[in-house]
Amino acid sequence: MQEFNKILVGAAFSPNLKVNIFQACRFATFFDAKLYVVHIGSSDESKLRQLNEIVKDFNFTGEIEFVFKEGKPIEVLSYICEENQIDLLILGAQQRENIFKHYIGTVAKKLTRKVKCSVLLLRNQSKVEFVKKHIVVNGLESESSENTIATAFYTAKGLSSKKITIVEEIANEGLKVDDDRSLRKATINYERKTHQEDLRIKKIIANISEEYQKGIEVKLQSIFGRSGYAIGHYARVVRADLLVMDIPKKSGIFQKFMMDDLDFILSELPTDVLIVK
Repeated sequence: MQEFNKILVGAAFSPNLKVNIFQACRFATFFDAKLYVVHIGSSDESKLRQLNEIVKDFNFTGEIEFVFKEGKPIEVLSYICEENQIDLLILGAQQRENIFKHYIGTVAKKLTRKVKCSVLLLRNQSKVEFVKKHIVVNGLESESSENTIATAFYTAKGLSSKKITIVEEIANEGLKVDDDRSLRKATINYERKTHQEDLRIKKIIANISEEYQKGIEVKLQSIFGRSGYAIGHYARVVRADLLVMDIPKKSGIFQKFMMDDLDFILSELPTDVLIVK
Protein backbone atom coordinates (compact mmCIF):
# COMPACT_ATOMS: atom_id res chain seq x y z
CA MET A 1 0.00 0.00 0.00
CA GLN A 2 1.29 3.43 -0.96
CA GLU A 3 0.90 5.98 1.85
CA PHE A 4 1.02 9.72 1.18
CA ASN A 5 3.35 11.21 3.79
CA LYS A 6 4.98 13.76 1.50
CA ILE A 7 2.95 15.62 -1.12
CA LEU A 8 4.29 18.01 -3.77
CA VAL A 9 2.40 20.53 -5.87
CA GLY A 10 3.78 22.80 -8.57
CA ALA A 11 3.05 26.50 -8.11
CA ALA A 12 2.91 28.38 -11.40
CA PHE A 13 1.80 31.99 -10.99
CA SER A 14 -1.24 31.63 -13.20
CA PRO A 15 -4.99 32.19 -12.67
CA ASN A 16 -5.18 28.63 -11.27
CA LEU A 17 -2.51 29.18 -8.60
CA LYS A 18 -4.87 29.57 -5.64
CA VAL A 19 -7.10 26.67 -6.68
CA ASN A 20 -4.12 24.33 -7.14
CA ILE A 21 -2.63 25.17 -3.75
CA PHE A 22 -6.01 24.88 -2.05
CA GLN A 23 -6.41 21.39 -3.48
CA ALA A 24 -2.91 20.40 -2.38
CA CYS A 25 -3.51 21.79 1.13
CA ARG A 26 -6.74 19.84 1.25
CA PHE A 27 -5.03 16.54 0.39
CA ALA A 28 -2.11 17.21 2.74
CA THR A 29 -4.63 17.82 5.53
CA PHE A 30 -6.59 14.66 4.76
CA PHE A 31 -3.47 12.48 4.91
CA ASP A 32 -1.57 14.45 7.57
CA ALA A 33 1.26 14.86 5.08
CA LYS A 34 4.09 17.34 4.70
CA LEU A 35 3.41 19.65 1.75
CA TYR A 36 6.05 20.88 -0.69
CA VAL A 37 5.05 23.86 -2.83
CA VAL A 38 7.47 24.14 -5.75
CA HIS A 39 7.84 27.11 -8.08
CA ILE A 40 9.94 26.67 -11.22
CA GLY A 41 11.71 30.00 -11.32
CA SER A 42 13.62 32.52 -9.28
CA SER A 43 12.73 33.34 -5.70
CA ASP A 44 11.73 36.77 -4.43
CA GLU A 45 9.87 38.18 -1.43
CA SER A 46 6.78 39.06 -3.46
CA LYS A 47 6.25 35.48 -4.70
CA LEU A 48 6.90 33.97 -1.30
CA ARG A 49 4.50 36.42 0.35
CA GLN A 50 1.78 35.57 -2.20
CA LEU A 51 2.19 31.83 -1.58
CA ASN A 52 2.10 32.30 2.18
CA GLU A 53 -1.07 34.37 1.89
CA ILE A 54 -2.82 31.61 -0.09
CA VAL A 55 -1.81 28.98 2.48
CA LYS A 56 -2.96 31.26 5.29
CA ASP A 57 -6.26 31.87 3.50
CA PHE A 58 -6.81 28.10 3.44
CA ASN A 59 -5.89 27.94 7.13
CA PHE A 60 -3.44 25.12 6.54
CA THR A 61 -1.81 24.07 9.82
CA GLY A 62 0.38 21.22 8.61
CA GLU A 63 4.10 21.17 7.82
CA ILE A 64 4.94 23.04 4.62
CA GLU A 65 8.08 23.87 2.65
CA PHE A 66 8.39 26.32 -0.25
CA VAL A 67 10.95 25.47 -2.92
CA PHE A 68 12.15 27.79 -5.70
CA LYS A 69 14.33 26.32 -8.44
CA GLU A 70 15.07 27.43 -11.98
CA GLY A 71 15.12 25.01 -14.90
CA LYS A 72 12.84 22.96 -17.12
CA PRO A 73 9.61 21.95 -15.29
CA ILE A 74 9.80 18.21 -15.96
CA GLU A 75 13.46 17.87 -14.97
CA VAL A 76 13.14 20.11 -11.90
CA LEU A 77 9.97 18.48 -10.56
CA SER A 78 11.38 14.99 -11.16
CA TYR A 79 14.60 15.89 -9.35
CA ILE A 80 12.81 17.42 -6.35
CA CYS A 81 10.44 14.46 -6.10
CA GLU A 82 13.35 12.03 -5.96
CA GLU A 83 15.53 14.18 -3.71
CA ASN A 84 12.77 14.57 -1.10
CA GLN A 85 11.28 11.08 -1.55
CA ILE A 86 7.88 12.51 -2.45
CA ASP A 87 4.96 10.06 -2.25
CA LEU A 88 2.39 12.01 -4.28
CA LEU A 89 2.81 14.62 -7.00
CA ILE A 90 -0.31 16.72 -7.61
CA LEU A 91 -0.91 18.26 -11.03
CA GLY A 92 -3.91 20.49 -11.68
CA ALA A 93 -5.39 20.91 -15.14
CA GLN A 94 -8.34 22.90 -16.43
CA GLN A 95 -10.22 21.35 -19.36
CA ARG A 96 -10.04 24.35 -21.65
CA GLU A 97 -9.73 23.23 -25.25
CA ASN A 98 -6.21 23.43 -26.65
CA ILE A 99 -4.63 24.75 -23.46
CA PHE A 100 -5.77 21.65 -21.59
CA LYS A 101 -4.60 19.26 -24.32
CA HIS A 102 -1.24 21.00 -24.57
CA TYR A 103 -0.74 20.81 -20.82
CA ILE A 104 -1.60 17.13 -20.65
CA GLY A 105 0.55 16.34 -23.68
CA THR A 106 3.66 18.22 -22.67
CA VAL A 107 3.77 17.92 -18.90
CA ALA A 108 1.48 15.36 -17.28
CA LYS A 109 2.29 12.42 -19.57
CA LYS A 110 6.04 12.93 -19.32
CA LEU A 111 5.99 13.46 -15.56
CA THR A 112 3.79 10.43 -15.02
CA ARG A 113 6.37 8.30 -16.85
CA LYS A 114 9.43 9.95 -15.32
CA VAL A 115 8.73 10.31 -11.59
CA LYS A 116 8.88 7.34 -9.24
CA CYS A 117 6.08 8.60 -7.00
CA SER A 118 2.32 8.40 -7.50
CA VAL A 119 0.69 11.17 -9.53
CA LEU A 120 -2.70 12.80 -8.96
CA LEU A 121 -4.23 14.63 -11.92
CA LEU A 122 -6.99 16.99 -10.82
CA ARG A 123 -9.67 17.85 -13.32
CA ASN A 124 -12.34 18.92 -10.83
CA GLN A 125 -10.69 21.95 -9.30
CA SER A 126 -12.42 24.24 -6.86
CA LYS A 127 -11.63 26.42 -3.86
CA VAL A 128 -14.64 24.76 -2.25
CA GLU A 129 -14.06 21.23 -0.96
CA PHE A 130 -15.06 18.61 -3.51
CA VAL A 131 -16.13 15.40 -1.78
CA LYS A 132 -14.99 12.21 -3.49
CA LYS A 133 -17.84 9.88 -2.60
CA HIS A 134 -17.23 7.28 -5.30
CA ILE A 135 -13.84 5.87 -6.25
CA VAL A 136 -13.36 3.56 -9.24
CA VAL A 137 -10.19 1.46 -9.23
CA ASN A 138 -8.62 -0.65 -11.94
CA GLY A 139 -8.62 -4.30 -10.85
CA LEU A 140 -6.79 -5.61 -13.93
CA GLU A 141 -4.49 -8.44 -12.88
CA SER A 142 -0.85 -7.39 -12.76
CA GLU A 143 2.15 -7.48 -10.45
CA SER A 144 1.03 -4.20 -8.90
CA SER A 145 -2.74 -4.79 -8.68
CA GLU A 146 -2.71 -5.68 -4.96
CA ASN A 147 -0.84 -2.48 -4.14
CA THR A 148 -3.17 -0.41 -6.34
CA ILE A 149 -6.35 -1.77 -4.75
CA ALA A 150 -4.96 -1.41 -1.22
CA THR A 151 -3.92 2.18 -1.99
CA ALA A 152 -7.44 2.89 -3.27
CA PHE A 153 -8.85 1.83 0.12
CA TYR A 154 -6.23 3.93 1.93
CA THR A 155 -7.16 6.90 -0.25
CA ALA A 156 -10.87 6.31 0.31
CA LYS A 157 -10.37 6.40 4.07
CA GLY A 158 -8.35 9.62 3.87
CA LEU A 159 -10.97 11.29 1.68
CA SER A 160 -13.93 9.86 3.64
CA SER A 161 -15.27 8.21 0.50
CA LYS A 162 -18.36 6.04 0.77
CA LYS A 163 -18.02 3.68 -2.20
CA ILE A 164 -15.32 1.82 -4.11
CA THR A 165 -16.00 0.02 -7.37
CA ILE A 166 -13.25 -2.37 -8.45
CA VAL A 167 -13.45 -2.82 -12.19
CA GLU A 168 -12.34 -6.16 -13.60
CA GLU A 169 -11.52 -5.57 -17.24
CA ILE A 170 -12.09 -8.83 -19.11
CA ALA A 171 -10.56 -9.09 -22.56
CA ASN A 172 -13.03 -9.81 -25.33
CA GLU A 173 -11.71 -12.88 -27.12
CA GLY A 174 -13.74 -12.14 -30.19
CA LEU A 175 -16.33 -14.87 -29.82
CA LYS A 176 -18.75 -14.51 -32.70
CA VAL A 177 -22.38 -14.60 -31.60
CA ASP A 178 -24.71 -15.47 -34.48
CA ASP A 179 -27.07 -18.10 -33.02
CA ASP A 180 -28.41 -19.41 -29.72
CA ARG A 181 -25.57 -21.88 -29.28
CA SER A 182 -22.81 -19.29 -29.71
CA LEU A 183 -24.72 -16.92 -27.44
CA ARG A 184 -24.85 -19.54 -24.68
CA LYS A 185 -21.15 -20.24 -25.17
CA ALA A 186 -20.29 -16.56 -24.91
CA THR A 187 -22.49 -16.16 -21.83
CA ILE A 188 -20.88 -19.14 -20.07
CA ASN A 189 -17.42 -17.83 -20.94
CA TYR A 190 -18.29 -14.40 -19.51
CA GLU A 191 -19.72 -15.88 -16.31
CA ARG A 192 -16.70 -18.15 -15.83
CA LYS A 193 -14.23 -15.32 -16.22
CA THR A 194 -16.29 -13.03 -14.01
CA HIS A 195 -16.34 -15.68 -11.26
CA GLN A 196 -12.57 -16.15 -11.51
CA GLU A 197 -11.96 -12.42 -11.32
CA ASP A 198 -14.34 -12.00 -8.37
CA LEU A 199 -12.46 -14.67 -6.42
CA ARG A 200 -9.10 -13.03 -7.16
CA ILE A 201 -10.29 -9.56 -6.10
CA LYS A 202 -11.97 -10.90 -2.93
CA LYS A 203 -8.68 -12.51 -1.88
CA ILE A 204 -6.93 -9.15 -2.26
CA ILE A 205 -9.62 -7.35 -0.26
CA ALA A 206 -9.41 -9.97 2.50
CA ASN A 207 -5.77 -8.95 3.09
CA ILE A 208 -6.63 -5.26 3.51
CA SER A 209 -6.99 -4.02 7.07
CA GLU A 210 -10.57 -3.63 8.29
CA GLU A 211 -9.59 -0.11 9.34
CA TYR A 212 -9.54 0.91 5.68
CA GLN A 213 -12.72 -0.96 4.77
CA LYS A 214 -14.96 0.36 7.53
CA GLY A 215 -17.92 2.38 6.27
CA ILE A 216 -17.13 1.77 2.58
CA GLU A 217 -19.50 0.04 0.18
CA VAL A 218 -17.50 -2.23 -2.13
CA LYS A 219 -18.75 -3.26 -5.56
CA LEU A 220 -17.09 -5.59 -8.08
CA GLN A 221 -17.83 -4.78 -11.71
CA SER A 222 -16.74 -6.85 -14.70
CA ILE A 223 -16.57 -5.13 -18.08
CA PHE A 224 -15.44 -6.20 -21.54
CA GLY A 225 -13.20 -3.99 -23.61
CA ARG A 226 -9.68 -2.77 -24.06
CA SER A 227 -7.91 -1.86 -20.85
CA GLY A 228 -7.86 1.87 -20.24
CA TYR A 229 -10.54 2.71 -22.76
CA ALA A 230 -13.24 0.63 -21.07
CA ILE A 231 -12.53 1.76 -17.51
CA GLY A 232 -12.25 5.41 -18.56
CA HIS A 233 -15.66 5.19 -20.20
CA TYR A 234 -17.09 3.40 -17.16
CA ALA A 235 -15.74 6.05 -14.77
CA ARG A 236 -17.38 8.77 -16.85
CA VAL A 237 -20.74 6.97 -17.12
CA VAL A 238 -21.05 6.33 -13.36
CA ARG A 239 -19.73 9.84 -12.64
CA ALA A 240 -16.91 8.61 -10.44
CA ASP A 241 -15.15 11.26 -8.37
CA LEU A 242 -11.75 9.58 -8.63
CA LEU A 243 -10.26 6.94 -10.93
CA VAL A 244 -7.34 4.95 -9.49
CA MET A 245 -4.98 3.31 -11.99
CA ASP A 246 -1.53 1.76 -11.95
CA ILE A 247 1.38 1.21 -14.29
CA PRO A 248 2.28 -2.52 -14.25
CA LYS A 249 5.92 -3.29 -13.63
CA LYS A 250 6.10 -5.75 -16.50
CA SER A 251 8.21 -4.71 -19.46
CA GLY A 252 8.17 -5.18 -23.19
CA ILE A 253 5.03 -5.22 -25.33
CA PHE A 254 2.70 -5.46 -22.31
CA GLN A 255 4.23 -2.34 -20.77
CA LYS A 256 3.91 -0.42 -24.06
CA PHE A 257 0.28 -1.53 -24.37
CA MET A 258 -0.49 -0.25 -20.87
CA MET A 259 1.27 3.05 -21.52
CA ASP A 260 -0.85 3.56 -24.66
CA ASP A 261 -3.95 3.02 -22.52
CA LEU A 262 -2.60 5.47 -19.96
CA ASP A 263 -2.16 8.03 -22.74
CA PHE A 264 -5.85 7.65 -23.51
CA ILE A 265 -6.83 8.15 -19.86
CA LEU A 266 -4.63 11.23 -19.55
CA SER A 267 -5.92 12.72 -22.78
CA GLU A 268 -9.59 12.15 -21.95
CA LEU A 269 -9.31 12.63 -18.16
CA PRO A 270 -12.85 11.39 -17.41
CA THR A 271 -12.49 12.55 -13.79
CA ASP A 272 -9.67 13.12 -11.29
CA VAL A 273 -7.09 10.37 -11.86
CA LEU A 274 -4.65 8.85 -9.37
CA ILE A 275 -1.75 6.91 -10.95
CA VAL A 276 -0.30 4.63 -8.29
CA LYS A 277 3.39 3.77 -8.46
